[in-house]
Amino acid sequence: MTDNLILDVRGLKKHFPTYKGFLRRIVGYVRAVDGVNFVVRKNEILGLVGESGCGKTTTARTIARALDPTAGEMLFMADDGVVDIAKLKRDQLYPIRREIQMIFQDPYSSLNPRMTVKQIIAEPLKVHRMATGAKLESRVASLLDMVGLRPEYMERYPHAFSGGQRQRIGIARALSLNPRLVLCDEPVSALDMSVQAQILNLLQELQETLGLSYVFVAHDLSVVEHVTNRVAVMYVGKIVELAPTEALFGKPRHPYTEALLSSVPVPDPELTLEKIMLLGEVADPSNPPTGCHFHPRCRYAEDRCRTDTPSLRVPAGEADTHSVACHLAEKLELNGVAAE
Repeated sequence: MTDNLILDVRGLKKHFPTYKGFLRRIVGYVRAVDGVNFVVRKNEILGLVGESGCGKTTTARTIARALDPTAGEMLFMADDGVVDIAKLKRDQLYPIRREIQMIFQDPYSSLNPRMTVKQIIAEPLKVHRMATGAKLESRVASLLDMVGLRPEYMERYPHAFSGGQRQRIGIARALSLNPRLVLCDEPVSALDMSVQAQILNLLQELQETLGLSYVFVAHDLSVVEHVTNRVAVMYVGKIVELAPTEALFGKPRHPYTEALLSSVPVPDPELTLEKIMLLGEVADPSNPPTGCHFHPRCRYAEDRCRTDTPSLRVPAGEADTHSVACHLAEKLELNGVAAE
């Protein structure tokens, strides 16, 4: 593990058993995450994108150990050395919780309505015994100020705040323990467009000021283009393309990425782009297609795509930072969008 990495995910799998009958026999598995590999560098924002049901959120929750992985490694560069989060037992996760935190999608359900803002933000500090009394109140006030809220608000309850303000409270709670890696699970998708921009700018400012690393889960590619350094595209539990943001938006190498990018609105009335309409739904992760999981919806699919499963690789003529899981990567000339 090199010095500039903070997380190295290798062969990560999360399978959920499916049951049948009165005796609840296991008859199969939903392969929500099925052999994912990527790294997160220090002070980097890595985007995880794809349609709903592709495994983005499950990946983030497994990294946070809100879900136990089925297989694989998650090597985290902790203060006292490299730790495989996947192998830790529940009682061994306590010190890691301080270094990895999560910002949730829904600011309305992620805050306890019976707790004041002060109690919500102070709870992690109390659990980890980092502050008490006047020091605790001072830390809460400092965190509120950091996220753009007035410290006088700390005695109010969540119902007194708008969606954007609630998400700021959630961000303050996530930052209370001074984490090094923050998992952002679609943190702006439930907010109005104008508020989205404010929260995204806040997250970027905090990332630069505090030297944080983010795993940014989203389905809105215009948001991903704005905030990320690299992007991993997921489909049915697998990463199908991984590249720096500008390279992926400018020259995608996977047909699924091309289809996603065709839906990104371009602020130029004179520019007309072909909209690629994907037929059907995301493949069933409990019974995925043979070969390339995307082939039933791919307009370029060949016979090989229906039988052979492609591996994530660097295509010929591409930089080693750009990898794709497609048999036809060298043959296809796919359309992207110009990165801002």
